Amino acid sequence: MRWEDLEQSSNIEDRRGEEGGGYGGGGFGLPIGGGGLGLGTIVVLGLISWALGINPMWLIGGAEVLERGSGYQQQPYRPGPGQQQARRTSTPTDATGVFVSRILGSTEVEWKDIFSKSGASYRPPILVLYRGVTDGRCGGEARSAMGPFYCPVDQKVYLDTSFFNEIENRFHGCEGKACQFSQAYVIAHEVGHHVQNLLGILPKVQSAQRGMDKTQANHLQVQVELQADCLAGIWANHENQRQQDRGRPPFVEQSDIDAALKTAAAIGDDTLQRKATGRVVPDAFTHGTSEQRQRWFSTGFRQGSVAACDTFKAARL
Repeated sequence: MRWEDLEQSSNIEDRRGEEGGGYGGGGFGLPIGGGGLGLGTIVVLGLISWALGINPMWLIGGAEVLERGSGYQQQPYRPGPGQQQARRTSTPTDATGVFVSRILGSTEVEWKDIFSKSGASYRPPILVLYRGVTDGRCGGEARSAMGPFYCPVDQKVYLDTSFFNEIENRFHGCEGKACQFSQAYVIAHEVGHHVQNLLGILPKVQSAQRGMDKTQANHLQVQVELQADCLAGIWANHENQRQQDRGRPPFVEQSDIDAALKTAAAIGDDTLQRKATGRVVPDAFTHGTSEQRQRWFSTGFRQGSVAACDTFKAARL
């Protein structure tokens, strides 16, 4: 993967140095009814839904893999002085921040070009870098255990980069340097949700889900997530083509794609449910199976066309 020469984005809110980050004492959990979700369950659910399309609290609350009566209780997050005010965006200078800003910058270049060719304008999202916990418009806060997610309310991607370590070390979704494109895939997937929001897909899905039972709503959510995987593949395809048009080596090689596919397999609903509970409950899927996630990312990368990513009309999901 050759990312060092990609354009950097300045659309980043770097909150990693803010006071109030980290976790409060007394354990970590999201209250559901009278009980709560333990940390282990939150991490699993966060990974099952690491690309949250609408509302982290709604998705986690709607999942099936719950720990009722957990001893963990959530400590309320209280933003530090001035943190509820608008933050400035900038371009980070540390190694992790530079990597994230270059991947985000690449998505901005490619999606701007794709939108432009269809006569539309692309408004890039803001990416929030944080540590532990920060305030957010979806669910009131963002927590590391939720995994990365996109919030359509404020059109921001929330990312605690410690999630990258979880993919490699806990869920074995990649190894060593090969993790770089897996990390880029995570960012591109979340940007894919922003693309869906701009295209009006997310509002339509949210409206439709209000009249559905949980199984139907989950199925619709799977279609949303698999489409975001496909859109991430489109981004990689177009960045490869742009580099080749400039007479440069491709942005990603087959080994990088293989790493992304390994990550997609590691975070498929069936794989994570099996690890968490020893069984698979298809009606509780919110992101798709390992095979589906791999196949839809590959479809986007191979065809490079938004039309190829219509998971809502696909004969085979």
